[in-house]
This record gives sequence, C-alpha cells and structure tokens, in this order.
Amino acid sequence: MITQQQVADAVCQIYKEAVIILPDDIKDALNNAYESEQNDIAKLNIKSILDNIQIAEEKSIPMCQDTGLPIIFVKIGNIQVENLEQGIINGVKKATEEVPLRTNVVDPLTRKNTGNNIGKSIPQINVELTDKQELELTVFPKGFGSENNNKLAMLLPGEGVDGLKKFFKESIISAGGKPCPPTVIGVGIGGSSDMVMKLAKKALLRPINEPNSDPRLSNLEEELLTIANDTGIGPMGLGGKTTTLGVNIELADTHTAGLPVGICVQCWAARHASITLKDE
Repeated sequence: MITQQQVADAVCQIYKEAVIILPDDIKDALNNAYESEQNDIAKLNIKSILDNIQIAEEKSIPMCQDTGLPIIFVKIGNIQVENLEQGIINGVKKATEEVPLRTNVVDPLTRKNTGNNIGKSIPQINVELTDKQELELTVFPKGFGSENNNKLAMLLPGEGVDGLKKFFKESIISAGGKPCPPTVIGVGIGGSSDMVMKLAKKALLRPINEPNSDPRLSNLEEELLTIANDTGIGPMGLGGKTTTLGVNIELADTHTAGLPVGICVQCWAARHASITLKDE
C-alpha cells in the first residue's frame, strides 16, 4: 500500500520542481524564439525570461511570484493508496511552507485568504482511472494572469473548423499581452462545456514538441500556432514574431447538436511536474 505520507512527500517534491524548473520543451522553444527573433524589444524580453529561468534554478527559488492555484492530475490503477485526498492536501501544505509558495487561495466572495493554499474543493484534484499497478501524480500550478484569459465557446456544428479558428484568433487577440506571452495554448474540442475546458487544460501537460498523434489534430495545431503568431502581439505584448510557443489540442466526441471549444491560456512559465509511485 502507498501511504498517505508517501503521497504528501511526493506532491511536495514535484510542486517544488514545477515552480522552480521549467520543462525542457519550453526552455528549448524559448531559446529558439530568441535566436529567430528580429525585433529588438522582443529579443530583450525573451532574454529577460531566459535569465529569470536560470536564476530560479541556480537559487532554487520559484521562477514567478504567482506560484499558482494548486491543480493535481491523478492517474490511479489497480493499487491501494491510504487516504489519497488527504495525502495530496498535506503535500500542498508542506510545499507551501517549505518551497515556499505564495498563499493564493481565497474565498471567492469575501476574498479572505484561506492559508496554506488549501480551501473548499482546493487543491483541485482530477482523477483518471488506468489499468496500471501504479499511482501517477502531476502537479500543475496555474497562475491567474493566464487563467483569467481562458475562453469557452459553445459553437454550432455548422460553424465547423472555420468557426473554431475564428474563435481561437479572437481569443488570442483578446488576451493580448495580459497572460505574459509568449504563451502556450491548450485547446479542447468536444465533450460538454465543463469537459472541454478540462481537455484544454490537460492538453497543456503534453510537451509542445510532441504533436498530437491524430494527423487531423497535429495539422490543426500547426495552423493555430501560425494564426497566433501572425497577430504580432509578441513577447509581453510589445510586438514580435513569437506570441505563442506551442498549441496542443485534445479532443473528445460530443453531442450531435454541439461543437464545444475551450481555450486554456498558459504563460511562458508552463509549469508542471510528475512522479509515479508503485507499491513495492
């Protein structure tokens, strides 16, 4: 059996990793953007981001003051786990104290801070069942400079892919420089209104250098990336070639009368980290 303490320690470990060390696919994309950028201001902004990433790793401190809302993705198979929910909660508390993390969680109406990044239904825990004999935990700290720019559209079937592209472009333009571009964009297609937004967020867990295995979707990812970068919004919204580093799509089947589309915006600090636990 995997103990509650093991879960807590694992969550704390990967939370620290997530807020301090950016995944290699994002760092590589930022370096490539710096090399290809011709706009001096854009180049300066990307260089500042890269310097910030390096300092965070060298000093073992969070790369951004907004250490996000704690969102945890869980894949659990045929394995016994002692009080999984409480283990995750304890892990977030431990990370808040030890990393440390900024306490971001508040009551939505009174705005009173709940402390330790724990609150009603927070951390947000998303569970997926698998047939593996293991427990996979992924920490996804979501900053709200980007989250505030998410969009949901319940398109009609007749609007099709062209309608999706139009909505995507409008969403990128509406966000402008607010989410601290260059961004990474997750796109959900299908399902229901709540499911499509979760698909969009889940898309952000896939490395941006790994196209969707469905050729229809990998081609659409490239098209949407071009649409985003053709806006010229650029790093920090001050102009340039790179508005978005990557676009990832996840799809689910849907009702015959609908075409839900979700856009989940992530800033350049596209943070997440995972760990797999086994009952040995």
